[in-house]
Amino acid sequence: MIDYMQKGGPLMWLLVLLSIVSTVVFAERLIYYHRVTIRLGEFLRGLSNLLSRGNFAEALHECAGTAGPVARVIHAAIVRHEAPRAELKEIVQEAGQLEVPKLERRLPMLATIAYVAPMVGLLGTVTGLIDAFITLSGNAGGVATTADIATGVYKALLTTAAGLVVAIPTSLAFSFLSSRVNTLMHDMERAGIEIVNLITETPPAPQPIIKFGDRQRVAGRME
Repeated sequence: MIDYMQKGGPLMWLLVLLSIVSTVVFAERLIYYHRVTIRLGEFLRGLSNLLSRGNFAEALHECAGTAGPVARVIHAAIVRHEAPRAELKEIVQEAGQLEVPKLERRLPMLATIAYVAPMVGLLGTVTGLIDAFITLSGNAGGVATTADIATGVYKALLTTAAGLVVAIPTSLAFSFLSSRVNTLMHDMERAGIEIVNLITETPPAPQPIIKFGDRQRVAGRME
């Protein structure tokens, strides 16, 4: 491996650095998406039971104890559960929009690496061919053996291959993580719709009934 790096030239080290950054970003985003993903159906069923009893405080506690953008969108709606339906829709939309940058964080870095790595490899190819022609022209009479130009050609082939080796997995990683982001965004939209329906369809808490006899006793005490 070290021999390949030395023969590939300085650009090989740049490609190695890009591959390390790509791997770290992919691993960090994968762990983050796994951590914030919840079983939305079960979570909504639990909240439905709480909201049907008018237990908004416990529903807020459940949302606060659940990590992820979906729970935060639901939490934003429950906090303002007394608002009209149209306002609740705006609340969940705004909460979802605030979560999107957090989900897409560092993904542009992967897209950039996937685009730049082949360009770096192509640059190494050009410099390798230049080295080969310099070696060829530097010999007396313009005649050189295969060994004289092999170094430049080897450098050109190595950097091209290394650029593709970095770019292809990075492109796949970016596509995979983008699909995870789309899934989470879909869950946020579904959660927003469901929680608005649950809140607006929840009957108001029953008011205590004052019997006529109780009112007479209260009136007598007041007199």
